[in-house]
Amino acid sequence: MNFGRLIIAALAAPLFAPYAALGADPTAAPIVPSTSDDRIALSADGSTLTGTNGGGGGSVSWLHNFDADTLAGVAIEHQTLFTSNWTFGSVNGSVTRGTGDARYSVYGEAHEGAGDDGPKAFHYAIEAVGVIGTYYHRFSAQLEDRNFDIETIHGNLPKVGLSYLWGPHLLTSVAYSYSVSGNLGTRLTAARIDIYGAAVSFLGGVAFGQASPVILGAVSNEIVVLVPGHRLREGYVGITKPLPHLRSDVTLVADYQDLSGSKRATLTLNYIFHVGHKPK
Repeated sequence: MNFGRLIIAALAAPLFAPYAALGADPTAAPIVPSTSDDRIALSADGSTLTGTNGGGGGSVSWLHNFDADTLAGVAIEHQTLFTSNWTFGSVNGSVTRGTGDARYSVYGEAHEGAGDDGPKAFHYAIEAVGVIGTYYHRFSAQLEDRNFDIETIHGNLPKVGLSYLWGPHLLTSVAYSYSVSGNLGTRLTAARIDIYGAAVSFLGGVAFGQASPVILGAVSNEIVVLVPGHRLREGYVGITKPLPHLRSDVTLVADYQDLSGSKRATLTLNYIFHVGHKPK
C-alpha cells in the first residue's frame, strides 16, 4: 500500500470532524445540552481509488456530556483501502471554562490501533491536543498539535485556525497546518463554511498543499534526483438533517481528494441519536 494515501485519509478526517463518529468540535455552532446527555453515533463509508477496487469502513461511538462544558467519547472504527485494512479505538474529551466574552476549550484525542497491507503489519497511532479561545461569542482562535505514527510515517503537525460566527446560521473557518518533525513533509491550507438551519444544515470546504516530503537522492556519484512531494487538492460537501421525533441527526458527506493524480472519492453516512432521558 502507498502509506501516503492512509496518511491523507488521517489528515482529511479533522476537516469534517463534527460529522465524524465522535461528533465533537468545540468550534461548531450547535448548542451543547445544559444537562447530562448521551449520544450514540453510527457511521459507514465507501471509497473509490484510482487503479484499485477502493474500500470502505464503519464506526460506532458513544459521546457523553457531563454538563454544558465537559464531554468525553469513545469509539471503534475499521477501514479498508485496496489491499490494506486497519482497526483502531479512539477516545476524546473537551473541557470549556470562562464566562462572558472569553471562553476557552481544552481538548484531546487519541486513535490507537493496527492493520496490515497484505503480508505486512503496521501500527496506527494519532494523538492530538489543542485549545480554542472564543471571544464575544463570535470569533474563535485555535492552536493544535497532532502527532502521527503510522508504519514508517511519523511526525508532528501543528495547526492554527480561525473561525467567525457571522450570526446564528453561518460559520466560516480557515486553518493552516505545517509539519515540524519526522518525515510528514506536510503543509496544508484549509477553509470551511457551515450553514445552520432549523430543517437542514449544510457544510462545505477545501484543502490544498503539500502532503508528503520532497525526496533528495543520488542515483550515481554524479547524478542527484529531486523527487517532488505529493500535492493534495481536496473538496467536500455535506448535509445534515435533524429528526426531532427520533431525537437524532443524519449527515451525508461527499469528499474528493486528488493526491498528485491518485484520486479518491468517499461518501460517508453518519447517524447520531440521543439515548436516556428526554430533556425538558
